[in-house]
Amino acid sequence: MMKTIISLMGLIVFSFTALPAKTLKAHYDVTYGIVGKVGEARARLESSGNTYTIDIGMAATGLAATLSGNRKEHHRSVGHIENGLLVSDRYEVVRRYRDTRVVKTYTINHRKKKVLKSYKKYRGGKLLKDEHNVLDFYSKDDLLTLYFNLDRHLPDKHKAGTYHFTAVGAEKQKGRVTVILPTRAEEKVYASKLGSGAAWYANAIIHQKIFTSREGHLQLAVGRDGIAEKALLEDLILFGDITATRTE
Repeated sequence: MMKTIISLMGLIVFSFTALPAKTLKAHYDVTYGIVGKVGEARARLESSGNTYTIDIGMAATGLAATLSGNRKEHHRSVGHIENGLLVSDRYEVVRRYRDTRVVKTYTINHRKKKVLKSYKKYRGGKLLKDEHNVLDFYSKDDLLTLYFNLDRHLPDKHKAGTYHFTAVGAEKQKGRVTVILPTRAEEKVYASKLGSGAAWYANAIIHQKIFTSREGHLQLAVGRDGIAEKALLEDLILFGDITATRTE
């Protein structure tokens, strides 16, 4: 379960925001039901000219760190900018716990519309797995750029509806990412859970088998500066919901 929490922390800190001129930073504390605080996450986006870099670091804390073998994750997306949108050229995920390190690297060939995935697993510094394959789908977005691009993908934040996207890094769900914008009436329910005063609310569907229902609903309150202020992941098995709160 702690492995799941750390993985989901990455989704929670994705900020729905327009592209900043230079640098955007955010920090979140993550709590898990009756357990309390289980981790921290930091997000940073830098842009210069027509290139960008996104870095998100996540780490378990307290009891969660002990149970997960001091689990940490680092997500990094590097690419270019087209018409104000971030276009991923390379996406890397590094996971560390105990003496194990897993590195997944996605290289996106936009000309051929193909994505090459590299998977390497090390234990005690020794390479155990070295696998390479081509994904069966292509997208200009990875899991990081998609959420940063949503501000432009969804220009009317109060137009209720269900929107479907694809993102590199979500191959377990065949690249599918679903985002729901609530109705005005539903926004009141979101406000009661996540706090009033948000510029807009959204619900991201997570197609993974870790919930008591078939899929997970990540509800977000996005601030007026375009950054997610609070997120709630409901319906998790065992101890309750995961909540991420922006602290800076």
